[in-house]
Amino acid sequence: MIFGTRKSELPTEANALRGRETRPHDVGERHAVLGTPIETDVPDGMESVVFGLGCFWGEEKTFWEVPGVWSTSVGYAGGVTPNPTYEEVCSGRTGHAEVVRVVFDPARVSYADLLRTFWENHDPTQGMRQGNDRGSQYRSIILTTTNEQAEQAAASRDLYQEKLTAAGYGRITTSIVPLTEYFYAEEQHQQYLAKNIFGYCPIHATGVAF
Repeated sequence: MIFGTRKSELPTEANALRGRETRPHDVGERHAVLGTPIETDVPDGMESVVFGLGCFWGEEKTFWEVPGVWSTSVGYAGGVTPNPTYEEVCSGRTGHAEVVRVVFDPARVSYADLLRTFWENHDPTQGMRQGNDRGSQYRSIILTTTNEQAEQAAASRDLYQEKLTAAGYGRITTSIVPLTEYFYAEEQHQQYLAKNIFGYCPIHATGVAF
């Protein structure tokens, strides 16, 4: 356990790692699969949302395969420490979750469809883990960029809770919060499963349809 912290508890500003003013690593220029920019503003007519649903290697692949998604990247959000590194996030002392930023064309894929993809591709009842991946960085979280997104996310959570309850699952622990800052992860983590043919990242879906 890096730095000896209790990784299942979110740090406060007082005990979080200090971080730094500038990003300490490269991100890369072009998406290894889609060919679009990785580090990008949202183009006119498109929207973005940030999801955390466990190990971000596999979850980014889940979203780049959705028709209508223009670009994806992996990064860190929902925490305290500015410009963290992967090792710092894994320590549990930054408060960030491993997340996927999805830039999409709403004329081709709706936010509701992306929410369905989110819910159906992990177990949102597990708290600070996904399967054997344990720690606050693996928690389920939706970081919204508009009030409308927040309302739709909450409504979808309530609907999916009914389905999960009927299937014998417990309470959804997913956080739905406004996105404040998104920090891009290191270049080697971007599109990891496309770059590493022997790479592996389990998806802990419940099998319960939305």
